[in-house]
Order: sequence, then structure tokens, then C-alpha cells
Amino acid sequence: MKHNFEISYTQQGDYLLPDLRLPEQPKVEIGIWGKRHLRYIEKYYKIRYTNLLTSCKLTAYLANIDEQAEDMFFRLVKQLAEKEGVTERLKAENQMLWVKCMNNIRNRATELVNAELIYT
Repeated sequence: MKHNFEISYTQQGDYLLPDLRLPEQPKVEIGIWGKRHLRYIEKYYKIRYTNLLTSCKLTAYLANIDEQAEDMFFRLVKQLAEKEGVTERLKAENQMLWVKCMNNIRNRATELVNAELIYT
């Protein structure tokens, strides 16, 4: 297999530096969970971030984290609601109580997802 690479250079003072560009990556929509994890690894795990970026694996990695987190969040919300008896019947009988309970459940599920997947 033969590759024809054309390298361009930019003059910086007395030096010619190669113009390095990463190959195009597929356009994938990264959700809130993936964006949170991206900010986290950019700040605290710079080497992991750089390795993923330069190996063109960052987008796929973040999409995977985002999908796992989304699945985990909805599964936890469903399980906690069932366990605590927060049902459609409660919603019909006492909507304000249902909203309060669901907000509490969603907040706890968010904390668990953050602790288990996003900030690790």
C-alpha cells in the first residue's frame, strides 16, 4: 500500500514547521454527559485527552460515554421510581408530590451517573 502525503510547512522565524492537521472525524452529536466528561478529562487527565484526540478516538469515546450515561440515568430513574412507589396513579392523585418525588429521584440518579461514569 503506497501513500502519497504532501506536507506543507509554515515559517516561524528561522524554522520551517510542518502544518499538522488531524483527519476529519465523523460528525456525532455528543450529549450533556459526554460534554461533562470531556471538560473533566481536559482539566484533570490531559494526557488521556491528548491521546484520544491525536488518535482520532475522542469523538467515539465521548459518544460511548454519553450513551452509557444516558442509559444508566433512565434505568436508575425507572428503578428508583418503582422502588419508591412513584407511579402514574400518584401523578393523577397528587401532581405536586409526584413532581417533588421525581425531581428528587432524577437528582439522585444524576449524582450516581456523575460518580460512576462522568467524573472517573
